[in-house]
Amino acid sequence: MTRVAVIGLGNMGKHHARNYFEMETAELIAVCDVNQELANTAAKRFSCKAYHDYKDLLKNEQIDAVSIAVPTHLHQEVALYFLGQKIDVLIEKPIAATIQDAEAIIRAAQENNCILQVGHVERFNPAVKKLKEIIQQGKLGEVTSIIARRVGTVPVQVRDANVLIDLAVHDIDIINYLYGSSAEKIMGNIGKAMIEKREDYAEIFLKYGNRSGFIQVNWITPIKIRNLSVTGSKGYAELNYITQELVIYESNYTREMVDEYGDYVVKFGLPNKTQVGVETVEPLLIELQDFVRCVKKREQPLVNGEMGLQALSVALQVMRQDSVIQ
Repeated sequence: MTRVAVIGLGNMGKHHARNYFEMETAELIAVCDVNQELANTAAKRFSCKAYHDYKDLLKNEQIDAVSIAVPTHLHQEVALYFLGQKIDVLIEKPIAATIQDAEAIIRAAQENNCILQVGHVERFNPAVKKLKEIIQQGKLGEVTSIIARRVGTVPVQVRDANVLIDLAVHDIDIINYLYGSSAEKIMGNIGKAMIEKREDYAEIFLKYGNRSGFIQVNWITPIKIRNLSVTGSKGYAELNYITQELVIYESNYTREMVDEYGDYVVKFGLPNKTQVGVETVEPLLIELQDFVRCVKKREQPLVNGEMGLQALSVALQVMRQDSVIQ
């Protein structure tokens, strides 16, 4: 049984605690939050210890691994403390607030021989996993473009990050994952429409050789949309992150000669539509189960520190800076 703790009980941290508590392969030892009342409430609910200071937690409890879900600007400080004590770490996305902080975390994990997983939870969405398999099997042919939309209203719990850092890093990572590489060229647009101090909308264009990725994120659309579409030479796929629905449209076409010089036209018929069966499971649960498995077996996670750094680097490049998040 892997003994774990959760640092930070905000929007994501509370769900880390809940999932660890319900898992058979992990034992939730303690939770920690600067809000002692919040920590006490979670500890009572999940039958574990409550702490106000994560250093006190480590002094008093024996743990194997920790989930860090504190505000982004605190990621480096908290991660380095636990890694320095040779505790395996899952850190919520983004990996850090700056490139330098992210590199320091990665370096500390390597020096202390610790597992470091970054919480890009969409990698563990069953529909994404199935889409990756379909692409690898060649059912869509040569993929030429991937388009992601992640829009909605302003999340009240996000106070230290803009829309790129909070939302776009998800789809930057997913497009890298589906293509199996990082972008060669990056272009973007970012601005403030409704929030005075933080960017609340952005569009990103990524170029992977002859292939491309396009991401739209914002906090100004009145409805919540989380979808991904993939276009290939043999078909088209639509994925809904929220419902975990995946639909494949297989192209149905013929090539007809139009003259003696070998010119031809492509005539499309109705595509073959398939609703792909996907078992609906909470992606965070799968992510945490994978983390616990990696801790036990000493294996590299699906999303390691370098991958987290790649997603952060793209977001910061679009922001035209490589220092602190504003």
